[in-house]
Amino acid sequence: MATARRSPPTERVVAVLDHFVAARGRRIGLSALARELGISKPTCLGIVAGLTAAGYLVRDPRTLTYGLGPALIAAGRVAQQGFAAGDVARRHLAPLAERYATTCVASGVVGEEIMVLDAAGPAGRVRVGERYPFAPPSGLMYVLWGPDEEFERWLAKEPTLPVRMDRGRLRVVVEQCRASGYLVESLTPAGMRLHALMAGVAAYELPQEVRALVGEMVSSLGERVYLGAELGPRKRHPVNLIAAPTYDADGRQELVLTLYVGGSITGADIARRGTALVAAADAVTAELRGAMGA
Repeated sequence: MATARRSPPTERVVAVLDHFVAARGRRIGLSALARELGISKPTCLGIVAGLTAAGYLVRDPRTLTYGLGPALIAAGRVAQQGFAAGDVARRHLAPLAERYATTCVASGVVGEEIMVLDAAGPAGRVRVGERYPFAPPSGLMYVLWGPDEEFERWLAKEPTLPVRMDRGRLRVVVEQCRASGYLVESLTPAGMRLHALMAGVAAYELPQEVRALVGEMVSSLGERVYLGAELGPRKRHPVNLIAAPTYDADGRQELVLTLYVGGSITGADIARRGTALVAAADAVTAELRGAMGA
């Protein structure tokens, strides 16, 4: 994957937060913070003012010093819950990975990116911590089993690559995946290599004319998903992966569990693997005290 674009303003914000974490509760004044980080005082003021307004820092009006704020507590709890969910998912995915001699992955949306949270089975296909943009053509499976408004918000995002959009096909995909409880994705070997190369924000860095040419090689949204009627039980079908959702306590889609195939299998075998993956997803949901989606 190509190196992502650097953003100096973002890096300065991260540096400020990292500095306060490293200070372990020590309050720091504006001048001292700017000096310790080697950035100008006006720039530092803009950063801490924004972080304070958002609750990530707090300002002591008496000493005019800053410290970590309550918004980080909430963010930390969410992050901790996400990684705990990944650990639970790995335990339920490990038997599937062993049974089918493949890699199984738990992933979820973190901020504006898709992140691999945990994995079971042979290493090499994916790495824990890998991130991908949560925008078309990546991310359909992360909104399939959620509210329609979340699906529409994802669909309205700026694509990382130009894609064709067949809303009729997409609606059928949504309905059938919700009915079966899992998604079956097919990609040609060339398509699989292309998506691996395009993973991450590097796709945004391509010149517009190159992005357009590459986009023409990518299937339209929904075309990579098999529909039930297309899966003859005895016919062999080239399958990239099978995916199923877990749900949180409010019955909203939380993680996606993925079982990689990377070859041709029969429709009957697809159904068996899909059913087994849904059972694992349901077990993860139950263990994390989630509620099945509507």
